[in-house]
Amino acid sequence: MSARLDAQMAFLMEADKLKAVTRATRNHDQRFENSAEHSWHLALFALVLAEHADETVDVARVIKMLLIHDIVEIDAGDAPIFGNVDETATKAAEAAAAERLFGLLPAEQADALLTLWNEFEANQTADAKFAKSLDRFQPPNLNLASGGGSWTDYNVDYATFETRLSPKISRGAPKLWTWLQPKVLAFFATR
Repeated sequence: MSARLDAQMAFLMEADKLKAVTRATRNHDQRFENSAEHSWHLALFALVLAEHADETVDVARVIKMLLIHDIVEIDAGDAPIFGNVDETATKAAEAAAAERLFGLLPAEQADALLTLWNEFEANQTADAKFAKSLDRFQPPNLNLASGGGSWTDYNVDYATFETRLSPKISRGAPKLWTWLQPKVLAFFATR
């Protein structure tokens, strides 16, 4: 039991480093969000907004995905959606990070969490599609609440926003996109 608990605690203490990963999105108070805050907020989004998923989802599984989806940023860093990012290099760095971080756990927990993380990344199941949609739905709402946030920082226009986010949000939560789109359009119309 001691070795198992040692491994679990090693993972949990390593996961604490997620609090130090700064994201491009600003909170309502203009402070940059960290990745741990983002993961917690997304878990809450899943709990509250599950009824708006395009397909039936297992809310507990979606929450688990969202709690671990960005843990790889401890090693790989944040890749802002409007940033100039090498997606191939980012995916490789994230996969290596997932192996290392989940590998700290006892074997069956490591396998279970790595499998869940890979399911999220593949974006094929109903749970993963909804989780991925929420991951892209939350930041625009923070941008609206913070007066533009990363849209201003990255000089984003509405066409760029729609091209990059509409397919990602609509894939698992088209109702959320339908709700969000006119709000964002109205914001950009005033710029």
